[in-house]
Amino acid sequence: MKLSKLLAEANIIPTESCEDVDVLGVCRDASLVGMGMLYIAIEGLHADGHMFLGEAARRGASAAVVSRAALSDGRVDADDLKIPCVAVEDTRIAAAYLFAAWNHNPQKQLRIVGVTGTNGKTTVSTLIYEILRRSGERVGLIGTVGCQCSSNDLATIESRENAGMTTPDPEVLYDLLAKMRDASVDTVVMEVSSHALSLGRVAPICFDVAVFTNLTEDHLDLHGDMERYYLAKASLMKQCRRAVVNLDDHYWRRLALEVEIPVSTCSAEGRDARFSAEDVREKGILGIEYKISSRELSMRVRSPMPGRFNVMNTLEAAVTARLLGVSVGEIRETLSCLTGAKGRLERVEISEKVGFSVYIDYAHTPDALENLLKTVRSFLRRGERLVLLFGCGGDRDKLKRPIMGKIATLMADYVILTADNSRSEQPRDIIVDILRGVSEDASYTVIESRREAIEYAIRQARRGDLILLAGKGHEDYEIDRDGKKPFCEKEIVRLAVEKYFG
Repeated sequence: MKLSKLLAEANIIPTESCEDVDVLGVCRDASLVGMGMLYIAIEGLHADGHMFLGEAARRGASAAVVSRAALSDGRVDADDLKIPCVAVEDTRIAAAYLFAAWNHNPQKQLRIVGVTGTNGKTTVSTLIYEILRRSGERVGLIGTVGCQCSSNDLATIESRENAGMTTPDPEVLYDLLAKMRDASVDTVVMEVSSHALSLGRVAPICFDVAVFTNLTEDHLDLHGDMERYYLAKASLMKQCRRAVVNLDDHYWRRLALEVEIPVSTCSAEGRDARFSAEDVREKGILGIEYKISSRELSMRVRSPMPGRFNVMNTLEAAVTARLLGVSVGEIRETLSCLTGAKGRLERVEISEKVGFSVYIDYAHTPDALENLLKTVRSFLRRGERLVLLFGCGGDRDKLKRPIMGKIATLMADYVILTADNSRSEQPRDIIVDILRGVSEDASYTVIESRREAIEYAIRQARRGDLILLAGKGHEDYEIDRDGKKPFCEKEIVRLAVEKYFG
């Protein structure tokens, strides 16, 4: 593709004319640049891509995209570089448009639903995906637990680069959307993280529907404070035609008042919303039941997904599916049999003869952990214990660590503090932060190795215990200073049960 054509399809207008070279690919990593590629220099959190322009040119880059600021402050000498340079205001946003254009703008040929919020994104997006799939829609899903597609031509899409990332980087994202388009997918449901919004990954996308789940403390290491975190999430409203909003969340109540697009407000707490959950009945491990009250949608929801928080999750999924044209009967039938997303309050299959149960969940924020513990408490009978194993991620928001420590030791009968993707930090340093919120009389132990901590929980289990492994959920890896390595909690649990109980 000619550089001029690629720029035109990406809606990038060069301020100065440059040689119209052939482009054989687009790349953001100078070490991966091949002959004829367009190199995009990104100012990252740890390194500035403008410092590697020379390397990209030596590797055969045919042209480069740079920031105007880098040109003006002398970080780039375009004359010395000897390849055409296209100057833009923000190279991150330009990268998203260029990768989209390289894939012939698949986002323009798909109906896309974006789900954002602190907690509930994976569950809500999975529910919407399943409702659409079972109604006969050709639909794709992109999110934290992976990417998949209902098309017979493309049963499953896996992306190694996407592992652990809620919204993939643009080079992966627009390639996935293109594959789904080529497989005749009509609708794509995708989780949209605050990182993706802040870093411009989804800038080229106009979402047909945006769904807002909730907003609680998380990612303050990136955003600084809750107001900036809110503004990052709220920016999705500027890229959508209509929205489904959780009116029980005070941030989203504010959002609903500030926008001009059609908004479908939802409430599970009796607020004056367009769609309300009434006569809510929690049935412990058997799930939930309630009635959706609205002039536009009146139905009884019976879901096997337990927990009060799943009232809002199923409500928003039902409302979104109805906006997308799914019948009431199909919505009701699908919700009645879906047990939730992978790694979300998922029971590990072990022999009932051992007398205790083990669940895994992705909860890694104070709000998610508190709601989770409230829910699993309802599963217990008198005399049974709730044993919680958890840690906090390294190189992430440190302020939430003592808060989660306090919640854990107040709400669980016994707590095992351990590692959870410590990354560049030492697990013991993270645990020290957690312990600042733990009272002196709390019942807990510290075992840095997560594998050893899980084995300890199984070995010490009593009849009637409910063991909850929180923080990793669907993840099948562990990240520490040595990098990423395989780590499947379900497999570790099964081996420990076999080892100690036969």
